[in-house]
Amino acid sequence: MSAKKRSIFEEVSEAAPDAVKAPRPGLIDRAPRGARRAIRLWLMAIFALVALMILVGGLTRLTDSGLSITEWKPITGALPPMSEAAWQAEFEAYQQIPEFRLVNKGMSLAEFKSIYWWEWGHRQLGRVIGLVWAVGFLFFWLTKRIPPGWTGRLFGLGVLGGVQGAIGWWMVRSGLTGQMVDVASYRLAVHLGLAFVILGLSAWYILMLGRSEAEILQARRMREKKLFSMSTGLMHLAFVQILLGALVAGIDAGRGYIDWPWMNGRFIPDEILDYEPWWSNFFENPATVQFVHRMAGYLLVIFALIVWRRSRESGNRAVRGAFNLVAAMAVLQMLLGIAAVMTAAQLHAALTHQAGAILLWALILRARFLAGYPPAQSIRG
Repeated sequence: MSAKKRSIFEEVSEAAPDAVKAPRPGLIDRAPRGARRAIRLWLMAIFALVALMILVGGLTRLTDSGLSITEWKPITGALPPMSEAAWQAEFEAYQQIPEFRLVNKGMSLAEFKSIYWWEWGHRQLGRVIGLVWAVGFLFFWLTKRIPPGWTGRLFGLGVLGGVQGAIGWWMVRSGLTGQMVDVASYRLAVHLGLAFVILGLSAWYILMLGRSEAEILQARRMREKKLFSMSTGLMHLAFVQILLGALVAGIDAGRGYIDWPWMNGRFIPDEILDYEPWWSNFFENPATVQFVHRMAGYLLVIFALIVWRRSRESGNRAVRGAFNLVAAMAVLQMLLGIAAVMTAAQLHAALTHQAGAILLWALILRARFLAGYPPAQSIRG
């Protein structure tokens, strides 16, 4: 028996209603979309807290408060001294370390309290960040609201936070014995560097979760490979400059040479290689450390402008706008660094420079993301 003939104008859906099925969305898109939005808000809170933590850490270093608490008590240390006897016990513990004996021997209990509160606040903020992460992660995990493929990434943030706390104590311990009156600068660099890694991962995850998995896959096909590669290099160079800034802060190198563009009247100071062995100059010699930080800063600005020039060729408005902000912030950050030098790293100037580093870091990551995953725009755009 022959099949019934169909009109060429017949609707397919009428002829074979069971043959046509709506396309099934991807696995991520089938998950509750609200989870992505809620997780982004949670990550934004973590990002803001980590940024604040970096600034409070800078205040702790600039006020020489970092060694005021000589023990690591992750749980019981959450409570400050509650009596005069407890305050006296904390002060007596501080009196046993080199910083008190060599620098602050005449310090009163009232003066000790002022530096103690800075360090206590720094550690307390770390506990708050850990609590915000733990509560958020457990809620999203137990309610099965984490999109597929994201559990490991979000759990990894918490692991890095725990490692950061351990590194913080490893850093503090370096200043509690011997003749050290500050923490070791290279340990400070590791501590600050990991803070920026956590900050950067939080920012990247926020950007990734801002679009559906389908949108991300589609945008990746439009990736501007050369610009993405150059912005990756810019990101790495900015991270190196952040580590160098930590070395400067660790040995107070920003307060020893306060003229610009010279250093004690010379472009390259005479004492740049005075320490033995020679490699120790790059960690312990204030002249060398500040000189390297300055040169890396110039290089960062030059490279940022080169990447910006390359971004002018992009046909995407959002991409061009993102690199406009990066170039402007890189130049501003250099000016803030010069101001910090010429004010001998006064509190307001040094903190503004550190805040500038956070903002520049975030803008570079955003520009790199947009170069890798350009947003859709109209043909007219």
